[in-house]
Amino acid sequence: MNYSPRFRLLPTEEQREAMDWQRNTVRQLYNHALNEFNDIPEDAGTLRQRVWMVRDTIPELKDWWSDLRQVYSTVLQKSVERIRDNIQNLGKLKANGYDVGSLNWKKPREFRSFTYRQSGFELDKKSGPNGRGVLTLTKLKGDTREIPIRLHRDLPDHDSIKEVTLKKEASGAWYVSFCIETETPEKPAVENIKPADTVGLDLGVLNFIHDSEGRSIGKLDLADERRRLEREQRSLSRKTYQSNNWEKQRRHVANIHVRMSNKKHDYKHKLAHAYTTQYDAVLVENLNIKGMLESPENARNKAEVGWRDFITILEHHGDKNGCHVVQVSSRGTTTECASCGVETQKPLWVREHSCPSCGFELDRDWNAALNVLSWGLDKLGVVHSEDMPVETATAVSTDGGEHSSFVVDASRVVEAGSSALKEAASAAE
Repeated sequence: MNYSPRFRLLPTEEQREAMDWQRNTVRQLYNHALNEFNDIPEDAGTLRQRVWMVRDTIPELKDWWSDLRQVYSTVLQKSVERIRDNIQNLGKLKANGYDVGSLNWKKPREFRSFTYRQSGFELDKKSGPNGRGVLTLTKLKGDTREIPIRLHRDLPDHDSIKEVTLKKEASGAWYVSFCIETETPEKPAVENIKPADTVGLDLGVLNFIHDSEGRSIGKLDLADERRRLEREQRSLSRKTYQSNNWEKQRRHVANIHVRMSNKKHDYKHKLAHAYTTQYDAVLVENLNIKGMLESPENARNKAEVGWRDFITILEHHGDKNGCHVVQVSSRGTTTECASCGVETQKPLWVREHSCPSCGFELDRDWNAALNVLSWGLDKLGVVHSEDMPVETATAVSTDGGEHSSFVVDASRVVEAGSSALKEAASAAE
């Protein structure tokens, strides 16, 4: 599998200027190549062939564009090939129903990275103090080729580094990503998976995760960072646009955004790593995030939690650690009883599940996690016992049956006090 660990660069001021110069030169080449690409008729060849037509003109450009001679050849080639990658990504969005347009020229703040491919770079992990190294880049302008790098973790086992991408964040910090290819661990065979080695995850409202083992994991508290962000944004709004003070304050705001984003990603990655290394299969509900964000209730908190981002990270760690990650429909996970399967409608403020049919009582989110576990095992094909969360529930008699003394025989029950009642609870009695 392809894996791209990311590390922080620690360049000097001279090195920052050199990397900014190279980034801007590559951006100008991209804009020029896009203009040339748009002049090529579509019937002149496939997308790849038309991009290569433009890429093959780079040697001729160097005759009159002297700045290109100071940039490594694969960096220039990769910048032109980004046109093909961007068009393919637009095609994927269009296939998913999004209204997309065409590619536009990139402004300086919109083009933040450049890539060395296969050669032109060297990583020395032994230079400098512990946890530091040196990244050497070919043809970086001036005497600035050896850039210090913070190696906060070891690179996974790999044969070679395929690509090196340097990116400048909005905060002004530089990062480098190493694209390597690692062995993909085999996931356990489905017939060998035991239900005890699986877990169901309910992505909750009050808590971030409630799993089928009964663990409740709270949301990351970013209240202090949010208050600081509001103060810094108010200060930014008072500055003259694009003045020196405005640019300095903009970086303060960007640094807070980066810090909040890093905390959320670190939190999700650690959770995903813990679950995918502990279990053979992780079953998680597939929420309709788009529909939830379009609802008027508390949309900001729903967006900040980032459930879809967590599911994507969970799938990545599943591939990385050899763990099955299965998404199941979220419809009915909180309403169906995990013991007997009777559907019990309840409003969001009711946090305890109490089944009128079998008397099963449990935390609402824990009950949902048990349903996710049961449905996920069925979808994955793992054989589990009948005493686990059931599949369906339906009425089997009209007179209460032989168990009517302790079971309310029903296929659907509406809990007292629920907004789903069509008449007041007092009248229903």
